[in-house]
Amino acid sequence: MPYTLLVGGARSGKSDLAGRMASTAGAPVVVLATAEARDAEMARRIAAHRADRPDAWETIEEPVELIEATAAVPPEVFVVVDCVTLWVANLLACDDDEIVARAARLGDVLAGRPGGGVVVTNEVGGGIVPANAEARRFRDLLGRVNVALADRADRACLVVAGRILDLERWDRP
Repeated sequence: MPYTLLVGGARSGKSDLAGRMASTAGAPVVVLATAEARDAEMARRIAAHRADRPDAWETIEEPVELIEATAAVPPEVFVVVDCVTLWVANLLACDDDEIVARAARLGDVLAGRPGGGVVVTNEVGGGIVPANAEARRFRDLLGRVNVALADRADRACLVVAGRILDLERWDRP
């Protein structure tokens, strides 16, 4: 079963679509959640996501060691990774090239899973150039991570207003 990358802006419907894809996968589901409740508002967001998931789904909260957590899920299980954006934010103490290499390894692990999966990530490069260096670093880094994941995905979709647009693969020379 393939793995799909869902990329789009905040509140574009990515997580909802990922949930619908998991619900129709015909397999047990494990959600690998990367968010950490560092304040009350994020705690409410996490609680809302948890409440939206069926009781039969297992949730593993793993903010950093996502590759290992993904590899530990039984191969026949459908995996939902939600979300890469927060995972990258959690890794910002690492070197950028190391983070991109981790994303490539994550993509390889996901691509080798017979149970399939879906990965949620944000597109943050479509707006203005951020005013500070750290925000520019994050924007650029997440773009590179998304490319690494898309290169290994069977399908990549842009999600806008709850609708999807399949992104065509371009084979580089």
